[in-house]
Amino acid sequence: MTELPDRRLLLVHAHPDDESINNGATMAKYAAEGARVTLVTCTLGEHGEVIPPELRHLTGAALGEHRLGELTAAMGALGVEDFRLLGGKGRYEDSGMMGLADNDDPAALWQADVDDAARALVEVILEVRPQVLVTYDPDGGYGHPDHIQAHRIAMRAAELAVGAGWQIPKIYWNRVPRTAAEEAFARLQADLPQLPFGKAAVIGDVPGVVDDERITTVIDGTAHAPAKAAAMRAHATQIDVAEVTELYFALSNELAQPLFTTEYYELVRGERAAGTADGTESDLFAGLTPGEAS
Repeated sequence: MTELPDRRLLLVHAHPDDESINNGATMAKYAAEGARVTLVTCTLGEHGEVIPPELRHLTGAALGEHRLGELTAAMGALGVEDFRLLGGKGRYEDSGMMGLADNDDPAALWQADVDDAARALVEVILEVRPQVLVTYDPDGGYGHPDHIQAHRIAMRAAELAVGAGWQIPKIYWNRVPRTAAEEAFARLQADLPQLPFGKAAVIGDVPGVVDDERITTVIDGTAHAPAKAAAMRAHATQIDVAEVTELYFALSNELAQPLFTTEYYELVRGERAAGTADGTESDLFAGLTPGEAS
């Protein structure tokens, strides 16, 4: 058996771009430190709204193929070599926003049998043997059907993997503490006149905002801010990173929002390790011994 690195991180996301927005600094940090970082993306985002006018002709499978190229470029920016599509390319398709007819497409991730999809993820888990899993909360961060389904699949796969011989010691959900969000939006309002977006989003537009006490782990990705911004910029169909400052970006709604280079997590499975003075961990692998399995 091929020897694995001592630290192995698995992230499960719904579409290309979600990983860079939520975890880009974290992924770049651990990749640079020699950890094995594995990304599993559930769909190719075939129904995403396209920002650049010159690319708006892309829809469906053609858009998905283009977004796969964007994902490849983003992973290059983050230094991540191991990225995969759940069940293989084209197995599950983007479900569109909640309440749309796309939700009912039999090929949509929203229609997938969770156990079947989870078994495809278990195959990755048994190969990679991650000590840490990162995914969304039960609401998918903001209610998108593919994010909700990605959560269900990831959590179910973690359960099934135990029976197959591998228990993931620590599982985290993506979060943003309310205080950090409020401070970032206050800075955004002050900087808005120099930005190309014109209007600002609101805190409710940021996925995973919770009360501060829910935050268990804080990853300072400041040193990897350029990598995160580059990865987000690679997802050009979906993200517009401000040129004047890489502290802000907009999605297809053209509303400015903060680009967080400190990334936040809530530990939901596993033992919380002693951390900083405020009690938060500063490392997703905190408290684990090298190569620990359970």
